[in-house]
Amino acid sequence: MSEPFHATAITSNTNPRIKDLVRLRSRPHRDKAGLILIEGYRELSRALDAGIKPNALYYCPKLFLGENENSLIAKAAATGAQLFELTPDPFRKISYRDRPDGLIATAPQKHLTLDDLKLSPNPLLVVAEAIEKPGNLGSILRSADAVGADAVIVCDRTTDIHNPNVVRASTGVVFSLPVVETSSEETFNWLKSHGIRTLAATPHTDQYHTDVDLTVPCAIVLGTEQYGLSELWMEQADYKVRIPMAGVADSLNVAMATTVLLFEVARQRGFSDLPNTSA
Repeated sequence: MSEPFHATAITSNTNPRIKDLVRLRSRPHRDKAGLILIEGYRELSRALDAGIKPNALYYCPKLFLGENENSLIAKAAATGAQLFELTPDPFRKISYRDRPDGLIATAPQKHLTLDDLKLSPNPLLVVAEAIEKPGNLGSILRSADAVGADAVIVCDRTTDIHNPNVVRASTGVVFSLPVVETSSEETFNWLKSHGIRTLAATPHTDQYHTDVDLTVPCAIVLGTEQYGLSELWMEQADYKVRIPMAGVADSLNVAMATTVLLFEVARQRGFSDLPNTSA
């Protein structure tokens, strides 16, 4: 049963707020408004745990899947979020999921720079260059989070890190893991100035990823599946490595390749020695 929150009711698909929320699916509208959409119980919970303060929370009790939604609504309200209770039709209109769970929030976009990053004593970073698909970027974030990476640096972006599908594919870790958007050139120079070795993933080398010492400060660098990494990384990276492939394909999906490489770092370092993790 829904708690009697002090919420504004919305029952019409033509309500101006519903129209505005639908527009936020578009990157130009998100950037103009400076907002990000957060849909789903798990994603919203992780955003709140990371200190994100939603502007507004839209909820539909008839679509709730569990019993803890009310406490999450109360937590969002405590941060100052304006509450709106929707009936199913307008909620489905603003949802980008086939099976919505009745929770969508808007929050300010967060933009970090390389200078904002606080590195661990033995840093591990992921550099994702020109990744096209939001789902792949979200999965890369999940893998980086799984091994306690310091940050993910998105270079020469073609996918918006504030895309709702990045939020969904990352299961909300996009809010707790530092993510920076910048150029490949700036990233390369920054990594070099901090003594961080770069490991470029490419099928065009004979060196396997397991043959390189990953116990030192390092950045795993991956590019698009179609074109691979830019000349900068291919020419200037400290190491070029490939993942052994026994079949017809010469490479993995970029998100899967990231996972393989990151867990090789975990294997070499041992999880207790990874940044941001403990035994």
